[in-house]
Amino acid sequence: MAYPEHLIHDGEHVALDLNPHWWYFIQHIMVGFGILGLMFIAAWLDIRVIKDALDFIIGVGLLLWAVWLGVRFMAWRRTYFVVTDRRVIFRTGFISKRGVEIPLDRITNIDFQQGPIERMIGAGDLDIQSAGRDGSSHFEDVRHPDAVQQEIYHQIENREQHRSDRNASAIATAMGGQVATGATGDPAEQLRRLAALRDEGLITAEEFEAKKADLLDRM
Repeated sequence: MAYPEHLIHDGEHVALDLNPHWWYFIQHIMVGFGILGLMFIAAWLDIRVIKDALDFIIGVGLLLWAVWLGVRFMAWRRTYFVVTDRRVIFRTGFISKRGVEIPLDRITNIDFQQGPIERMIGAGDLDIQSAGRDGSSHFEDVRHPDAVQQEIYHQIENREQHRSDRNASAIATAMGGQVATGATGDPAEQLRRLAALRDEGLITAEEFEAKKADLLDRM
């Protein structure tokens, strides 16, 4: 089930939209095999009293297992792990809900863990470290966590490159085209424009200081 489009911001591009791996149901699968084993035992029993009691236990067990599986399946359908060009999104729940959003700009480190079986089937856990109050977020049963890790890093690199290109364009505009043409202009006016870009967050303090030093050399 795809992540709801109305929860995606205007102009935001979705790179990954994942539900949990089927390993999410491993407990239900193991319990199902246990019930199946009891059914085979009941089929071979000749003692009527024990067979009847076992049939009753199997019937109740199947009913509870089916309800448990149904609830788990609905939770699976409503659990999303989404990577966009702006953020990592995790949402889960169909009655009570829980969500985590991590801006790409705040991610500092990404780790994944896979046991031997998980590695064979392409499942695992992902830990994302980020700057801020929460610090660390843990996600279980992620499909191909190594590939997800690489995709997040790829989106971070693309975002940083886009910001760098935008900053270069803003600086060129603030300096009246002198960056591209090499022409001279009024350094004091250019410095005021650069300070305004810094205050608006369009360029970093380091970029401002570098251009400021260059302009002061011209004055």
